[in-house]
Formats: sequence, C-alpha cells, structure tokens
Amino acid sequence: MKKLALVLSMMMGLAPAVASAQAMPDVTMFKMMLEGNKQSGWVSFREYDGHQYVYFTPLVTLRCRLKEIRYSINSDDLGERFETVPCIPALPFALPSDAPWDATLLRLAPATAKAVTVQVVFDDDTESEIVTFAPCEGVGDLTCAQVVQ
Repeated sequence: MKKLALVLSMMMGLAPAVASAQAMPDVTMFKMMLEGNKQSGWVSFREYDGHQYVYFTPLVTLRCRLKEIRYSINSDDLGERFETVPCIPALPFALPSDAPWDATLLRLAPATAKAVTVQVVFDDDTESEIVTFAPCEGVGDLTCAQVVQ
C-alpha cells in the first residue's frame, strides 16, 4: 500500500525532493559551463512589480568553484562583488534550503541597470573574460539578457 501511495504521489508531482551526493566536479567543468551560459547571460534582467531585478543565478550555481564574482552596473570598473551563499560540496550546484530570497539577485529601482559588466575568478585563481550584458528590449516582464558587443 505504501508503494502505491508513493507511485501515486510521484505521478501527481507530490513526491519529496530527493538529493544524492556527488563528487565535486573539476574546475574545468565549471569553466565550460560558464562559457556555455555566456550567450544566454551570466546575469539576466527583469522589470517586475515596480523593480528591476538583476539575476546572478547562472553564476551562483557555479559558486563552489568560484572565488569571486566581480561586477559593475552601467560601467566597466568591476568595483562590486556579488556575495554567494556557502557551497554544499556534496551538492555543488544546489542552493541551501535556507538561502535568503536575494541569494541570486539584486533588486534595483526600475530601469536602473542599462548594462552589467561581469568577470569571475575561479578557485584556481584564473579569471574569466570580462563580458557586458544588457536587458533585452520588448520582452515585457520576462527574464532576459543579451551580450553587448
């Protein structure tokens, strides 16, 4: 009977989340993931509910092999640091269940960020390229970013 209840709850999407431990991938994998996410945005933008949100989600999921996330808004000086929640080595891409609501984003006044410039430093002290992202035009309140050439 318990098995039937579990199968039914899974079919209805009610099964509890199950995590399994994994080994921490090599920094090379994190670098490939960063490069693979560049065109869709290391950061993304959203205008919603009277605020502009700048999401660092792709970078936050890589935080276990990042030493630092440098950024700047509307300039290229990289004078700011985006602080991340602690890494969970057994689940390197997961956020802690007690992560605060702003663990992946900045909340700004509407239309504040015309561009965000980003660079990361990996735990092996290598630095990524410096990339600038801008909000997409005409997407309403959808989340989007484009690389500024």
